Amino acid sequence: MKNSITILSILLLSGVDKASAQFAHFTNHGVIEFEKSVNMFAVLKPKEGDDNVFQKAYYEKYRSSQPQFTKFRSKLLFDQNKSYFQPNQEDNDKFKGGFWGSGGNPTQINEVFTNLTQGVFTTKKAVFEDNFIVKDSVRKIDWKITSEVREIAGYNCRRANALIMDSIYVVAFYTDEIPVSGGPESFTGLPGMILGIALPYEHVTWFATKVTDMPVPDKDFVIPIKGKPATLKSLKEIILQADDYFKDSLKAFML
Repeated sequence: MKNSITILSILLLSGVDKASAQFAHFTNHGVIEFEKSVNMFAVLKPKEGDDNVFQKAYYEKYRSSQPQFTKFRSKLLFDQNKSYFQPNQEDNDKFKGGFWGSGGNPTQINEVFTNLTQGVFTTKKAVFEDNFIVKDSVRKIDWKITSEVREIAGYNCRRANALIMDSIYVVAFYTDEIPVSGGPESFTGLPGMILGIALPYEHVTWFATKVTDMPVPDKDFVIPIKGKPATLKSLKEIILQADDYFKDSLKAFML
């Protein structure tokens, strides 16, 4: 009798699981609100052995008068074929000018349209005093998926790690509840939407704060067109021709 009850219970639970899977909701289009957080104390801190008096003075002044973390908002519009990442310009405008040390300007310099079907992107990238329109293939990232999980903006996410540009360690959290291989900035390539990105050694993170499940009109997906044409390779060459300060900022410009 007990065995019969146990078997019946298992069958009932199995039926519930199948029904849940059958009616599970997946978000295929919508708008994701992100918050970029930059540890300014770490970004501005002079390098060991750096004798730049101006940089040291600026760092101490900033540390004594400003918050440690600076926040920037952005939105990612997406459907199953494309995405459009748009920084909040008001947040960027607050930080125009100023001295930012070797970590580069902390503002969000990229406006990114990605054709997920074709695997290509178009980015409007603010570098120095110019805007560049960078068209290239989506960066191939060799993600290593782990067993670590966490919840972000109401979605269950799994951790993945990678190394990009030979030296930048990336931690990503993606959800297969949004079956779109996109993410903030130019981060893509996982089996689901990336809702969290951390670059621990660059002292910066992007995390989703809200996901709105809604159809997005095609007209809202803007392909940037105003700027000097470039590829990732040609842009890197331009930056390397600049002085040492901007060479130190290469990583920030190339993300």
